[in-house]
Amino acid sequence: MAQAPNIDGVLVQWGDRLFYPGNRVVKVKPQPRLDGAGLRERAAAIRHRIEATVVRRAPQVMVKVTGGGLGMQAIAAHFRYISKNGRLDIENEQGETVRGKSAVHELADDWRFGGSLIDDIGYRREAFNIMLSMPRGTDPLIVQKAAREFAQIELADHKFVMVLHDHQANPHVHISVRAESRYGRRLNPHKADLQRWRETFAEKLRGYGVEAEATRQATRGRNVSHPDLWRLKAQADGRLRKARPTSSSGDKTRTSRAEALKGWLHIGQALAGSPDARDVRLAGSIALFIQEATSSWNPQKAMQEVGKDTQRPIPLMSPQIRR
Repeated sequence: MAQAPNIDGVLVQWGDRLFYPGNRVVKVKPQPRLDGAGLRERAAAIRHRIEATVVRRAPQVMVKVTGGGLGMQAIAAHFRYISKNGRLDIENEQGETVRGKSAVHELADDWRFGGSLIDDIGYRREAFNIMLSMPRGTDPLIVQKAAREFAQIELADHKFVMVLHDHQANPHVHISVRAESRYGRRLNPHKADLQRWRETFAEKLRGYGVEAEATRQATRGRNVSHPDLWRLKAQADGRLRKARPTSSSGDKTRTSRAEALKGWLHIGQALAGSPDARDVRLAGSIALFIQEATSSWNPQKAMQEVGKDTQRPIPLMSPQIRR
């Protein structure tokens, strides 16, 4: 007789791979050594994220580095752009708010001399431009509050300014952060940092009662390539000469999607065998989610890999988890 799976253990093992990429491993390893209470708590957090992703389809936050200035001329130009040439409020890292052309000019001088001197035209990036966005319908003031708390945590010890844009479809906040911190350390965000930034922003939004998630695209079965801000502006002005593909399809993308599918199948199988009716319903939602996510690509390879791990093949929509 087959032994029933440790459902919480499966949730933690494969849920970490799906939702917390820093914990991902290539080979299957033994279940985490957590005590009973710790395992249940971790599994509950994974269940919550699964429900948000496949049942409630919670809005996904967007955090993107849109560029950065190599010198003070570029940085000052970005200040003018995000503030609409001084017509919108600019808030700095100390919570002070200024407005007007002269205030924007003074802000640029403060950045120029507030640390290592920033020349008009430099050879290295002296600032990073970040955009934090939520879908249409989100309260812009909550987006602003969450962005402020995000910056205070993730950009601590750096000069930064932020401006809320609520006049467009999606409420978003532009943040410009000085690359050099007050202690001389330089900001250099990588892919893992951007994912952590998304997690932080989503957490702050949830703190204000706004449902928000920061699930990776592979976990959601997506592979959308978001265009750079300059491309969007150039397209709007009719100056874009060559459009880039809106999705990626390389080996890395296919591998990530296959690994994500494998995780979903393992979790769905475990939940389908649970004595808890809520788990079985969640397994059904996962099955429907998998069907939608894989409608445009062939998931057979990942399913074969799952079969190797479990010693038996797993159909895409098992009768056990069909609602």
